[in-house]
Amino acid sequence: MKTSTKRVLLYRVGSLGDTVVALPSFHLVARAFPHSERRLLTNFPIAVKAPPAAAILENTGLVEGYFRYSIRTRSLRELLSLWWQLVRWRPHVLIYLAGPRGIQAARRDVLFFHLCGIRHIIGAPLTEDLQQNLPNPADGTLEFESQRLARSIQELGDARLDDPASWNLHLTPAEHARAEEALVPAAGRPLIAVSIGTKVQANEWPREHWRELLSRLATLWPDHALVFTGAATDTDSSEYLADGWRSASDSPIINLCGQLTPRESAAVFTHARIFLGHDSGPMHLAAAVQTPCVAIFAARNKPRVWFPYGKQHRVIYHRTDCWGCGLETCTVQQKKCIASITVDEVLAQIGTILHTPAATK
Repeated sequence: MKTSTKRVLLYRVGSLGDTVVALPSFHLVARAFPHSERRLLTNFPIAVKAPPAAAILENTGLVEGYFRYSIRTRSLRELLSLWWQLVRWRPHVLIYLAGPRGIQAARRDVLFFHLCGIRHIIGAPLTEDLQQNLPNPADGTLEFESQRLARSIQELGDARLDDPASWNLHLTPAEHARAEEALVPAAGRPLIAVSIGTKVQANEWPREHWRELLSRLATLWPDHALVFTGAATDTDSSEYLADGWRSASDSPIINLCGQLTPRESAAVFTHARIFLGHDSGPMHLAAAVQTPCVAIFAARNKPRVWFPYGKQHRVIYHRTDCWGCGLETCTVQQKKCIASITVDEVLAQIGTILHTPAATK
């Protein structure tokens, strides 16, 4: 079936981080169907800070085209348009990589794809075990989302999650050159990369914590340069927080917010000794290029599911009594889960990475 399959449709919605955690599954599909045309069905971006999947997957060779729709649409006209596009393209196989929304929703999706003429569907979460991130029998920790996705399509083979090649973005020489050009002001100093952006208010660590953290970092590692990445809307906030660094060090600060594509930001991260940030797309990009991350997490999601994948990362997560709330905006509890994370805690985790010799990138 794999050798005769001409067209494969992958279904994955979300934004930057959702796309990055699915990279090993995208690579697995490419290995399973190397001679097939592969296209991605995804959603239009839902926010300014939510880059489309194409911003990550371009130049990778993992997909050759896209179909897009408005997420959670109830428009019959839009659904008919999507149906007609898929019917005309005639995919032979669907790889279901969308996040779980309940068995009934998965059944509706499968029915829609069958009506589009797709007979073979792999990975649809039609059972309870595919609707959740399973606990590890040894210690009870939950699967990473990348592990759940790989498990859902394991009939295609091993997604090789621990192999850095499975996270390869295939960054181009031009993207690496743009990163090197942007980092010229660092003058060859070791780099600390920071991204304070996040799509949701509940994931934001207090600004005064960030400012104190950067001041103390500059005192402890004065030979390092600081580089900010993120959306254009993060520019002013990053400048404000950078004053913490300036109060203690004359080392360079490079604010690249809004100046780079996500893939160029990933190329910047390849030069960094460490990445500091929230639960966010840039954090997952840094993890994908194997840069150690210190990630400051709210407890709105279950622990570990959306942590950066890999043993080299450090995550600070306080499991408060309201953990797993799923809130995007937290006012009643005043973000007590992430606000209770102290600067000392974060510094301690940074020290476990920066006290070791810088790796050759």
